[in-house]
Amino acid sequence: MELLNREDLLMSYYSISHWDATEWTDEMEALARDKYVPMVKGLGAESVDMIRTGDLSFVVVTKYADASTGEAAQTRIDEIRDQATEELPMKMSGVERGSTFASG
Repeated sequence: MELLNREDLLMSYYSISHWDATEWTDEMEALARDKYVPMVKGLGAESVDMIRTGDLSFVVVTKYADASTGEAAQTRIDEIRDQATEELPMKMSGVERGSTFASG
């Protein structure tokens, strides 16, 4: 097995936001899938995964190619999050961001 040094790794950048809703409907899921995922991908995200973690909770895991792409999108991402909380019965409870240091 060949070992790669740090410079050989493509350091993807992730944003993980935690959300709580007061209700959950098929219409909300459709809006997330058809409106919000494309909006975030349009800002340079490679992928956007919305993962239901409870009856009324979910996380959004967004992957960017690198930190500069992810960080450049954050001001607009904050605006999209604000829009989502106005349009849907939910609020963000936390967010983490960072670059990968190991992957498999």
